[in-house]
Amino acid sequence: MDRREALVGTGMLAFAALAAAERASAQESPHMHHAGHYKALADAAGACVSKGQVCVTHCLDLLATGDKEMAACSQSVVQMLALVTAVQALANQDSRYLPGLAKVALDACNDCAEECKKHADKHEVCKACMESCRTTAKECRAVAI
Repeated sequence: MDRREALVGTGMLAFAALAAAERASAQESPHMHHAGHYKALADAAGACVSKGQVCVTHCLDLLATGDKEMAACSQSVVQMLALVTAVQALANQDSRYLPGLAKVALDACNDCAEECKKHADKHEVCKACMESCRTTAKECRAVAI
């Protein structure tokens, strides 16, 4: 192999590497754009689901000891969890159904926040759930139709 063949071979290798990098970049682009449109809502919903799961477990533990004061709170959290879990999934998919569901989830988040507010001074998990519901409600409001 002479010098010319080596240069051509090196150039072809560089070209192939550049083409592969461009293909990889093109494959990543839709995912990055796609997931970013409702990122704030998806993140808020994810945190809300996490805090809500802790709150409902706490409520159920108290209910098991006979503390019926937590019944309405646990019910509102369970309902909120069903809707906000779906909101998170649809937000991550940039779904056309998200605005309609966000409107319903907004109400569930507001109801849950109001119920948790009654116990926020006494139970830190209720306070955390209330705050995350308020944040999620704000993000839902921005998207809801």
